[in-house]
Amino acid sequence: MHFEALKQRVYHANMTLPALDLVIFTWGNVSEVDREAGVFAIKPSGVAYDELRAEDIVVVSLETGETVEGTLNPSSDTATHRYLYRAFPDLGGIVHTHSPWAVSWAQACRALPAYGTTHADYFYGEVPCTRKLSDAEMAEAYEMNTGKVIVETFQAQAKDPMAVPAVLVAGHGPFAWGKSGENAVHNAKVLEECCKMASQAEIINPRVEPIEQGLLDKHYMRKHGPDAYYGQKKE
Repeated sequence: MHFEALKQRVYHANMTLPALDLVIFTWGNVSEVDREAGVFAIKPSGVAYDELRAEDIVVVSLETGETVEGTLNPSSDTATHRYLYRAFPDLGGIVHTHSPWAVSWAQACRALPAYGTTHADYFYGEVPCTRKLSDAEMAEAYEMNTGKVIVETFQAQAKDPMAVPAVLVAGHGPFAWGKSGENAVHNAKVLEECCKMASQAEIINPRVEPIEQGLLDKHYMRKHGPDAYYGQKKE
């Protein structure tokens, strides 16, 4: 079985990262899952974006984590992606970056509050920050345990990963996701901008408070709720 269409989509999603100023050098990766085939495709490890080709994308078994198609090593974050796909069955694509504003919040070990309607249009409440991994978790299966701590955080806070499609991993950086690799990248860019705006809001007003629940509900639900009316009707 060949996965050319999947690999093309993942390639284009990965190439969007430098275009959106979300990565430099090799600092990021996008994957997309094909649940029917039981695989996901992901960027190869350590390959610079200006050298990346569609045929370099690696296809990995969702069940075993073994390479199904491709000659290069998959991203070092592959085990994190795989764990999230298996834990959150609605995820279609995942992206990890080291974008500076989101990383700044992750390094500060702070959740991102919903300070305004831009945030509320995409994230239903604060974007959580995980706890730090223990020495034992880092020493053994670090990338898988990164996935585990993300899932643990969402379960502990009873958050719907599709209503809050991003997380800040303490001391590390952001992961975002969506219905596809392309959608995950879109959410990662929104997260970066929200982190930037929140940082500036706290400088302007150190006592800034999250927006009211009613305003959060209004903006999130008009785009994502059962009676959503934002945008154009789809045929």
